[in-house]
Amino acid sequence: MHSMPDSDSLTAQFSAAMTRRQFFRRSSAGIAIGIPALATLLGDDGFAADSATDPKSGGLAGLPHFPPKAKRVIFLHQSGAPSQMELFDYKPNLVKSQGVELPDSVRMGQRITGMTSGQSSFPVAPSIFKFNRYGRSGTWISELLSHHGKIVDDITIIKSTYTEAINHDPAITFVQTGFQQPGRPSMGAWVTYGLGSENQNLPAFVVMVSQANALNPDQPLFSRLWGSGFLSSRYQGVKFAASGDPVLYLSNPPGVPSPTRRRMLDGIAKLNRLLAEKYGDPEIDTRVAQYEMAYRMQTSVPDLMDLSKEPESTFELYGPDSRKPGTYGANCLLARRLAERGVRFIQLYHRGWDQHNDLPRDIALQCRGVDQPSAALVLDLKQRGMLDDTLVVWAGEFGRTVYCQGKLTATNYGRDHHPRCFAIWMAGGGIQRGLSIGKTDDYSYNVLEDPVHVHDLQATILHCLGIDHLRLTYKFQGRYFRLTDVAGNVVKKILA
Repeated sequence: MHSMPDSDSLTAQFSAAMTRRQFFRRSSAGIAIGIPALATLLGDDGFAADSATDPKSGGLAGLPHFPPKAKRVIFLHQSGAPSQMELFDYKPNLVKSQGVELPDSVRMGQRITGMTSGQSSFPVAPSIFKFNRYGRSGTWISELLSHHGKIVDDITIIKSTYTEAINHDPAITFVQTGFQQPGRPSMGAWVTYGLGSENQNLPAFVVMVSQANALNPDQPLFSRLWGSGFLSSRYQGVKFAASGDPVLYLSNPPGVPSPTRRRMLDGIAKLNRLLAEKYGDPEIDTRVAQYEMAYRMQTSVPDLMDLSKEPESTFELYGPDSRKPGTYGANCLLARRLAERGVRFIQLYHRGWDQHNDLPRDIALQCRGVDQPSAALVLDLKQRGMLDDTLVVWAGEFGRTVYCQGKLTATNYGRDHHPRCFAIWMAGGGIQRGLSIGKTDDYSYNVLEDPVHVHDLQATILHCLGIDHLRLTYKFQGRYFRLTDVAGNVVKKILA
């Protein structure tokens, strides 16, 4: 039976619990005697090299690298992978190939998932939905997204995006962090690390996960998708809850008035400053800053969440779901309100697009919840004069196969994962309007023109914010990392 350690023992253990950063800072001189190059290789603190920060924004001094077109980003992540053939990549000639085996010359031996690799046949499944031309640009868009017809001249559609991952977790991780394996900082963390915040009373990076209205909403989303990785935890996304306190423990406990909490925080801050002086761990300063942010958010967040002053026309624009907390419509409306308040990176996740079977039924239901609010966000930002400096991105993690997963009938089919091509759209700061780029083959299987890799998309988002993706780096464990890893090119063709 183990005995409990006494207080002196606990104190000794606490004093010995140095971080790796502290260890190398204190011992680098001694190590360098035996291994002269090690101190230089690891940097001043052994593991990470921070650049000077801007005292006003908290971002890096010297950023943005050039005049930005966008001040903030709203990323509408359609988790589960929307089918490009049902929404944006119109392939009317596929009707002639209904039920025909996908030619080997199209597939070219490319890998497929374990969910369809055992099928003896890969019959072509044309979309059963109609497409219409919208706007001055005459862009073809599915009847499932009729509200998008109102914004088609304000957005750029990219039909030639592609990725490397073929399963959801690595693919979503790749889109959000630039790497398929967990552990890297998310895009929002990179942006707030570089540019800091415009509002000291709200987090610079806010995340909302909508309650899906689809029939298959169970695809998991992990908090590491909006994590800070090896960056300071101050840059991680703050997830807003759909009910109760938007941020956990935001309200004072029962019987604890605000002045009491203020005195408590002041006392904790003094203790943390003593620890910071003793151990030099930057995470202690982050903890103090987070306590203070939480205190300021007690005033700013209730004001943000109070929709009572929004006119009736706003709810009519975003649709009936915008009155229901936690829905995609409500979160799109909150995204606009967050953008108004200077939040730098706003991330919405909406699940339910993983339609391996019964796709016609499920995608119609999914689009009913997403179409109007997505379009409304663009229209709302435009009418408020905010679209010019707000970048909106609507994207999933990959596309869907042209061949049917499971049994194909005249009215029903499913589609498997497809990384070789998928469709996204972008709007706002720095992006051309009314443009459609990218061309896929007759089966929406391979990219023929204007390929846009996920790293290219990330480089372009940073470019719109005035950031050179090659220069936004962080040294960790002897290597300089960046969002786009060792790749990425800005898609100049879509820039305004």
